[in-house]
Amino acid sequence: MPESTHQPNQPFDVKKAYAEQEEVFFDDGREIELLHFIYSHPSITDIRGSPTRLLDAIDEFGRTNKYLMNVGDDKGKIVVELIEHVKPQVMVELGGYVGYSALLFGNAARKAGGKRYYSLERNPEFAAVIMSLVNLAGLDDFVKVVVGPSAESIGRLCTEGELNHIDLLFLDHWKPAYTTDLKLCEQLKLIAPGTVLAADNCIKPGNPPYLEYVRSTVQEKRKKSEQANTIEESADVFASRQQKQYIKSVGEEKIDTQLKGNPSLIYESRMVRSFEPTGVPDGIEITKCVGEEQ
Repeated sequence: MPESTHQPNQPFDVKKAYAEQEEVFFDDGREIELLHFIYSHPSITDIRGSPTRLLDAIDEFGRTNKYLMNVGDDKGKIVVELIEHVKPQVMVELGGYVGYSALLFGNAARKAGGKRYYSLERNPEFAAVIMSLVNLAGLDDFVKVVVGPSAESIGRLCTEGELNHIDLLFLDHWKPAYTTDLKLCEQLKLIAPGTVLAADNCIKPGNPPYLEYVRSTVQEKRKKSEQANTIEESADVFASRQQKQYIKSVGEEKIDTQLKGNPSLIYESRMVRSFEPTGVPDGIEITKCVGEEQ
């Protein structure tokens, strides 16, 4: 299990806090506003080709204009530290939004000697924002943005022979799909001993089905995989608002309730507590596949 030197008990620095999260906090035009803010920024010349300066400008927008549902600086440091430890050749993120994580983690993965970073984003408008900012940062030769539902994109990348193993998987998309997409990756043999998972928002808003899965023993997972509709039942724990979060932009989300995954994979998992960019407490669940039981 990768050790972390991150100090989760350090107080949040309120000076860097994003604007408060509103009732409607995404897909209301703020993502395009961000692009205009970046490209009209007084420091645009210095921002070009610099992922770090671009991230600073995105954080500036989040503080002074409107909230953005980014992983943020505090939780971002946890994953960057993980990247430096794991040194992934291939890293995949599920849920790219406006590209904050693709910029931060893509830059870290490239510095660590990685070969490719895949950012999977279902919303084509958000994906276009990611592509624009990745290009602006000079990371477009390393970060590949894949547009479409996560399960379909994962399957397509495998079928086309582009993706055959994941060293580090960052989950930050539709919360009910965390477990099903992990199980899909298991069935496609993308997850193997040595693979590390980092799942965001495991405290706010929380993801009990995912935590139960990665913290269960092989015997517990095998027993549950024999039960019908366990995934569908698990999805019911999410609030209606979470389940219908993306209806406006991409339609109703659906998950494959028949996925069994590979319950024989052995995981070691722990929570690293941190903060949302607003200062609200949150945590990232870090999980390592340490073996496969025969």
